[in-house]
Amino acid sequence: MFKHFTADFWDVTARLILRNKIVIVAGILMATIFFGMQWKNMRFTYTEANLLPDDHEVNLKYNAFLNTFGEEGNLIILGVQDESLFTVEKLNAWNRLSDRFKAFPEIETVVSIKDLQKLVKDDVNEKFILEPFIKDSIATVDQLDSLQEQLFNQYPFYDNFLFNKETKTIRTALYLKKDVVNTQARKDFVINELTPIINTFENATNLDVRISGMPYIRTLNSQNIVDEIGLFITAALLVTSLIFFLFFRSFRATLISLVVVCIGVMWTFGILGLLNYEITVLTALIPPLIIVIGIPNCIFLINKYQHEVKLHGNKVKSLQRVITKVGNATLMTNVTTASGFATFILTESKLLKEFGIVASLSILAIFILCLLIIPIIYTVLPYPKTRHLEHLNKRWIGGFVDWMERMVRHKRITIYITSVVLLALSIIGIYQIKISGSLIEDMPQDSEFVNDIRFFEDQFNGIMPLEIMIDTKRKKGVMKLVTLKRMDELEDLIIETPDLSKPVSVVGLVKYSKQAYYNGNPKYYQLPTSQENSFILSYAKNSSSNVDLLKNFVDSTGQYARITTFMKDIGTDKMERIEENLQTKIDKVFPKEKYSVTMTGKALVFQKGTKYLVKNLAISLSLAILLISLFMAYMFRSGRMVIVSLIPNLLPLLVTAGLMGYLGVPIKPSTILVFSIAFGISVDDTIHFLAKYRQELQANHWKIKISVYAALKETGVSMFYTSIVLFFGFSVFTISSFGGTVALGALVSATLLFAMLSNLLLLPSLLLSLERLIANKKVLKKPAINIIPKGDDIKEK
Repeated sequence: MFKHFTADFWDVTARLILRNKIVIVAGILMATIFFGMQWKNMRFTYTEANLLPDDHEVNLKYNAFLNTFGEEGNLIILGVQDESLFTVEKLNAWNRLSDRFKAFPEIETVVSIKDLQKLVKDDVNEKFILEPFIKDSIATVDQLDSLQEQLFNQYPFYDNFLFNKETKTIRTALYLKKDVVNTQARKDFVINELTPIINTFENATNLDVRISGMPYIRTLNSQNIVDEIGLFITAALLVTSLIFFLFFRSFRATLISLVVVCIGVMWTFGILGLLNYEITVLTALIPPLIIVIGIPNCIFLINKYQHEVKLHGNKVKSLQRVITKVGNATLMTNVTTASGFATFILTESKLLKEFGIVASLSILAIFILCLLIIPIIYTVLPYPKTRHLEHLNKRWIGGFVDWMERMVRHKRITIYITSVVLLALSIIGIYQIKISGSLIEDMPQDSEFVNDIRFFEDQFNGIMPLEIMIDTKRKKGVMKLVTLKRMDELEDLIIETPDLSKPVSVVGLVKYSKQAYYNGNPKYYQLPTSQENSFILSYAKNSSSNVDLLKNFVDSTGQYARITTFMKDIGTDKMERIEENLQTKIDKVFPKEKYSVTMTGKALVFQKGTKYLVKNLAISLSLAILLISLFMAYMFRSGRMVIVSLIPNLLPLLVTAGLMGYLGVPIKPSTILVFSIAFGISVDDTIHFLAKYRQELQANHWKIKISVYAALKETGVSMFYTSIVLFFGFSVFTISSFGGTVALGALVSATLLFAMLSNLLLLPSLLLSLERLIANKKVLKKPAINIIPKGDDIKEK
């Protein structure tokens, strides 16, 4: 009954499409205009990708920190390592540059060498006052020498903050206003103001200024994403259209396919705008993906049309058969591909969920566009010329098909041995895969801003903030000497950790206060004793300057304190060891009944997010396999066939995972997509082959060998065509400057190539070897859906 309904449905669909061409074209035009109007809602992400659910414990801790101390990722750093900077002229120019940024509305605070203040004891008023190191500007070499002596040798509070006394690297800190950090204003400031001013300064002084900090990194990284969208789309169009033309030798057919996929890309951008999703490093991949996936649809439909025209010359009948016979098969393959992407919707990660929704909707949209536009265009075009049909002979590919048949017929044991060896090697490689939680690993490694990140890592031990928040559980508990001593003990461990920078907290300020109380003697840069504490704090309480300094380290109630350090770009394993060491120290130093201490910050949140996504990888891949298995079980009404069909599709995934281990490609947010995407696409070949195999069994009175070889010859060509398009289409992503995108493109391409060979060699071999178990009338007689309807006996020559 369902089979009759399916056949009737496609017959009705074909009539509706061919009889209502004007209405359909008008509908597509209106839909395209509608989606085009949604483009205005598209926006590019201004924050790092949050890989965790909003209600995840790590996010809750991070948000609690932000609620107490505000946005932590608002620091832009300028740095120079050049001995010539320590001349009167150039150091004054450096200070004037820093002062210039104070006038911008996006800037909250600028801290440079000129802004540094000495904490000085005022015995008359019994308080501390602040005096600038540089009162106006440096006029003489003696003043310059005195400044260096004081900064590098007498005031350890500032060491490793604005300078590295060992390498003489100087830096300036620009603190953005917290309400512009995650907005367009931040991007406008960095691109239109900061960068041109720095370039002008470099040209005038011949100094190499390094720029870093999370706002700057995020701005340039997102700009690279924007730039690469156009690059990917252009490259995907060029590569796939070139391959399409080589197959069909027809400018007309190539142009038609380009029109279809370009409309599909417009709809994809419209879907992004309609759903009000941000364009991230993942959603930026969808438009070129639609081109790569859409072209094989065009190949199937146009190839079928030209077959029919060559067979009987009736254009209307040819187009009707294109819709009724290829439309069904193309729908099934697009549904399985969309299912691979749709499994990401079921994860708890917002980033993956949005990617899955847009990708699956876009794949279904491109199928609809192909099915509607291609037959309608061909109704008004003249018959294909003889030269356009020459490719149907496919003589050039005959050798490949013959080789496959010889392998399946005579080298089945070799195929099995090769598969087992690959499986064993892959399992060994899988155990070598590492997980990466690096924020900058996927960024363009040869770009100037990544080189600047490495520079600041080398000079100041990192730029990615790691925050430790101490809740003393009582007001003004932070300034208790016992609390300060506990914090100092924790800071000692941070200082001893090579991958962490010198910590900044209220502890340093209290030590500085003691040094100031003893007239600036650097040997007194330490926490006060119990006896000293009372009278040093009395000076501090009378000082408004100390209140201004304290607000960055302690909340307004005095209950919460923060310790800020910066982390190098290190691997997940190393980061976990550091976290474990810090947590052990925290548990030892801070009694839980008196203190509540949490670690957070951008670096830690991203690392936890990567670990979370790895778990989601297993879930999404399992869901994809389950969903597609159920789909195939329903189509073929055979659990045995599902098991046999899964083997040649899972083996390429394992081979790819093994390659990742051997090549050192880690599991990270970009590469976890490989497996679900590749599985959803590669299983299309299996569906085509098994559908044709079942049809051949019925046509050849259940003669197994004849049916397998006939299916292999016929589907091998189309599977080769589409696999070549997909291979080179996904290879387009290897031109990216983002390491993760390069890995994604290369791994998916390799997986699909393995999948094609697996489906053309291993699958038919299994069918022949297990013929008594799976190939019988009871198992395959009545499929739920006829992918290739009965009577479609037009063979590809």
